[in-house]
Amino acid sequence: MERQILVLNAPAGELDELSGLLSELPGAVLTKVRTRAQLFARLGEEPPVELVVIDVDVADGQADGLSLLRELRAQSDDLALIAVAARGSVDGALRAIEAGASDFLVRGEHLRERVATQLGKVQQLWRLAEARRVLVLENRELSRHAEQNWHMIARSSSMQRLFETVARVAPVPRPVLVLGERGTGKELVARAIHEASKPSGPFVAVNCAAFSDALLESELFGHEQGAFTGASKRSLGKFELARGGTLFLDEIGHMSLAFQQKVLRAVEYGTFLRVGGNQEIHSDARIVAATNSELSAKIREGSFLADLYDRLAFEVLRIPPLRERPEDVEPLAEHFLQRFMREVPGFRGKRFAAESLDLLREYAFPGNVRELKNIVERAVYRDTSSTLDPADIGIAPDHSPHLAAGSFKQRIEALERELIEAALSEASGNQAQAARALGLSYHQFRYYRQKHLG
Repeated sequence: MERQILVLNAPAGELDELSGLLSELPGAVLTKVRTRAQLFARLGEEPPVELVVIDVDVADGQADGLSLLRELRAQSDDLALIAVAARGSVDGALRAIEAGASDFLVRGEHLRERVATQLGKVQQLWRLAEARRVLVLENRELSRHAEQNWHMIARSSSMQRLFETVARVAPVPRPVLVLGERGTGKELVARAIHEASKPSGPFVAVNCAAFSDALLESELFGHEQGAFTGASKRSLGKFELARGGTLFLDEIGHMSLAFQQKVLRAVEYGTFLRVGGNQEIHSDARIVAATNSELSAKIREGSFLADLYDRLAFEVLRIPPLRERPEDVEPLAEHFLQRFMREVPGFRGKRFAAESLDLLREYAFPGNVRELKNIVERAVYRDTSSTLDPADIGIAPDHSPHLAAGSFKQRIEALERELIEAALSEASGNQAQAARALGLSYHQFRYYRQKHLG
């Protein structure tokens, strides 16, 4: 891969010496420019510019050398900048470094050795840049593959296991329960199950928390003409509309007990009555339910039917929160960055600074993937340069109250897993015996086993 090196205002003899040094760099192309305009015009050309050597004693009538250093550094953190002057002083060197120079050289004083040292650093920067370029390409390939494969992006082993379970359960026409915190992508998982099942019908989603019982009954089961005030004609419910496909019941934990009984019958037998009707309607829609609630706690307190849980939990999929899989943060962030730049005119050529990616990996993400998407899109919108810096990201993990909460929850979940594994080991795999040893009902034990062990 060729890399361009620009030299501004260097004397001919010095240019010859630099040319000799640069010829030792594989792929280096040396170009001499005389004005600021020529310099900045070259920055946008191929091959990419990796190193600029500036004679800071000479101005082109528009800007002095230090001003050029500041402008160039503002454009890129990765660009290597060497400032060269006829005379050296500590103050001059400091001002050049503060303006953005990678190194300050005095003409005639061991110039060859100093330039050779700096070029060694440049070669190292090139290797790092190439490694990052490869990583970005891998992330984009991962993003492309994920968009073809259910629109989900993940590198972590926990999510790969989830994808494997999705592929295994998708062809089986039985209910699936998806558990996960807000923003983890429960509907994406439901859609993945739907798409992988090769359905003949549509994917239909209902947010159960958005309706009262009366409205939810009409939404799910439909109603007959005259069933209630305003029911001027028959309306089909989501169970009917999802025939041959998938009915996604989001926030299933928000239903009242009375309404849960009606849903249980519809899930159990595949039949229901429209509101105001007396004829049983059949639906073969595959049910995928989701919640961010702890259903085991709701079962214990009597606000969720254990029978409905058992019917929905043919397979239980738990989506791990983003804080438990930091290796997924970078590919997700890169995906959201590229998608935003594709979808919104006027935002092109942006990339993350390395410090920004470190900051994102350290953050707890109480809002999970949805929060990451919003953070990335806001950063692109706010940024005025080509690099998304930590200030653009706008989060401060060291002061985030969610870190402590996340740490506490992780410890609790680790303890739950340890207790479940120990009880199963003591009971030689007998779940009923393990449940009794922990003082749990069989349904409660089964929930925790599914949650932690799959």
